[in-house]
Amino acid sequence: MRRSNSQKQASSRFTFWYVLGSLALLFLLNFVWLGHTPAASGPRPAPYSQFLAALEAKQVQRVAVGPSIVVWQQKDGGAYVATRLPGTDDRDLLARLEASGAEFEGFSDHSWLGDLLGWLIPIVLLSVVWWYFSRRLADRAQQALSFGKNRAKIHDRGDVNVTFKDVAGVDEAVAELREIVDFLKNPAKYQRLGGRIPKGVLLVGPPGTGKTLLAKATAGEAGVPFFAMSASEFVEMFVGVGAARVRDLFEQAKQKAPCIVFIDELDTIGRHRGGAVAWSTNEEREQTLNQLLVEMDGFESSKGVIIMAATNRPDVLDPALLRPGRFDRQIVVDKPDLEGREAILRVHARHVRLAPDVDLRVIAARTPGFAGAELANVVNEAALLAARAGREAVTQADLEEAIDRVMAGLERKRRVLSDEERDRVAYHEMGHALVASLLPHADPVHKVSIVARGAAALGMTLQLPLADRYLYTRDQLLDRLTVLLGGRAAEELVFGQPSSGAQNDLHEATVLARQMVRDLGMSERIGPLSFDDGSGARFLNGGPDWLARPPYSEATAQAIDLEVRALVEDARRRARALLEEHREVLDALAAELKQREVMTGAELKERIAAARSTHREAGTAQPLPNGVALQPR
Repeated sequence: MRRSNSQKQASSRFTFWYVLGSLALLFLLNFVWLGHTPAASGPRPAPYSQFLAALEAKQVQRVAVGPSIVVWQQKDGGAYVATRLPGTDDRDLLARLEASGAEFEGFSDHSWLGDLLGWLIPIVLLSVVWWYFSRRLADRAQQALSFGKNRAKIHDRGDVNVTFKDVAGVDEAVAELREIVDFLKNPAKYQRLGGRIPKGVLLVGPPGTGKTLLAKATAGEAGVPFFAMSASEFVEMFVGVGAARVRDLFEQAKQKAPCIVFIDELDTIGRHRGGAVAWSTNEEREQTLNQLLVEMDGFESSKGVIIMAATNRPDVLDPALLRPGRFDRQIVVDKPDLEGREAILRVHARHVRLAPDVDLRVIAARTPGFAGAELANVVNEAALLAARAGREAVTQADLEEAIDRVMAGLERKRRVLSDEERDRVAYHEMGHALVASLLPHADPVHKVSIVARGAAALGMTLQLPLADRYLYTRDQLLDRLTVLLGGRAAEELVFGQPSSGAQNDLHEATVLARQMVRDLGMSERIGPLSFDDGSGARFLNGGPDWLARPPYSEATAQAIDLEVRALVEDARRRARALLEEHREVLDALAAELKQREVMTGAELKERIAAARSTHREAGTAQPLPNGVALQPR
């Protein structure tokens, strides 16, 4: 079994400190041993001339003479040590000692351990330096030899603690993957009838929908090893490295079968080979893809190796990957519906302390189009907000504020608007809200705010659909288009001219009108034709390919532009007519919104209902344009 990088680093650190401690111990022993010489037993240092004078005066009682020092004890009890003069004659000193009548002896002030350490320490230092550089060279050689090894994260049996209980909102995908789990646990159940389990399972869906989590949960449910690797880790600047890593990955997978091999972002290496133009080719990527195709053909699914991959760009994958025998089963992991969002919120809220007023059903209804990762972010942001405020539990208001943060960004409390700008923003947002409340096919208003958020949003009007929609009628889209232009229409009505604040509204309205005319066949002049060639990325909301020629003539393009302009102009006139009819209501609601900054949908209903009863009592109620009555939604 190959050692992990963390184990190698721990071993290197242990060896380094072991050698360093050994050197320190050798120095300490040398110091202690040399310190226990006769010269270090307590005598006071003295000059050599004092020793000679004491000999002449016959005041010395005992003398110990060494090669470089002399230690003596005088008759008065004092003990001294002096350094001998280099080059002095020992016979002259011996004559003086004999003449003084003192007892004398010789000693060696060099120990055998000190001499040994004097040789040993340089040898050890040289050995450590040699070991260090040889280890570095060996590591580099090993890296060069292992350049073609795969870099997959291997989770052995029992290491994956994620199961299908931790996955919510994708019940159809889980039902498909249970068959894979059943095969890994009971392969004979399928093989006895001659069935063959798919070799590859491709998870397709928008970012953040839980494709990686599903793959890991499949391995955890089956209790098999899990190889996880991003497709970008195969590709290097050297041609052939990616193919070598693919071979190594499959060799390891076969040794650990049954197991699951998961390749994330498959479109990195799985794009169409070749290209319309020469610069779109990539030799390393294509060799890696070829090797992946060969390896998937080279093993039998009966061995228990399941290849799972994930992508949000299935439109760019090479057809050879999707043919039967390779990734022959595709599972769509789409964004969850209302029930799925509520289930996902409950999964992420299991470890969060919630207040009694929290209703996750309302939070799920407020987050249409949110993926699982975005819902997890909402719960986490709410927990952070509650902790920052010092609360003991997460409240409904924290979750509501977290949704606003995820959708529109943080509050810009330091952005101070002038009174004129606040008036304009209040009328703009209330124009959206009032038009949405008056139209029969528009989604109900949930909240209106003039609190600045994010980089450019000075206010927002949030609409909450009553249920998830998968089909839209022409009337519903026209009402949506009218609501988008309600803010600009309110500015023109009150201030006489629009402002730059409607830029995003105009962009969304233009895109919606163009889709109605060009793609959905909702224009009487163009007819029931669709000019969408399907080249856009489905899950990434990719824009048009500017290098491709549109699938219609110049005359048709001009007709489409005229129809788009007509739809937008009609929606603007319709929104202005509604606001002119209810100018008094618009003024009152805008003034209240300017004062309060935030108004809920329930409060908006109450204000409109009160205005309707006032108009009825005054006898001034008028039918709205296009037969629309004043009915708050």
